[in-house]
Amino acid sequence: MIAEAIKQAQKMHRTVIEQTYDGTCTIYSLQDVKDPETKLTEHREVPIHENIPCHLSFSGAVTAEGTGTSTDVKQEIKLFLAPEISVPPGSRIEVTQHGATESYSRSGKPAVYSSHQEIILEFWKEYA
Repeated sequence: MIAEAIKQAQKMHRTVIEQTYDGTCTIYSLQDVKDPETKLTEHREVPIHENIPCHLSFSGAVTAEGTGTSTDVKQEIKLFLAPEISVPPGSRIEVTQHGATESYSRSGKPAVYSSHQEIILEFWKEYA
């Protein structure tokens, strides 16, 4: 009986978290793709998940640190999405939220819970 109550509470918690999803994301990964005509295999960016409901959270103020020649912006960016979505290391994640679209890279191992997962992101630079 208690186990069933816990499962019900977890389901309700997931429903509440998903109500905060006000964005969508597409997750891209580099994969080997064989050209059917030339038979050559190329390393290409391929969408592995598209239009996934999500939410971006920003913590801390945007601060600029730098020297006379360069400035770095320091801000923690966290992506919330469903726990069953697999995000491979090194993926590019394109998020559209509040009418703005930005590309990010996955910088950390996701914290996966029964209701959601949280992934720390960085602004996208390029594939390594």
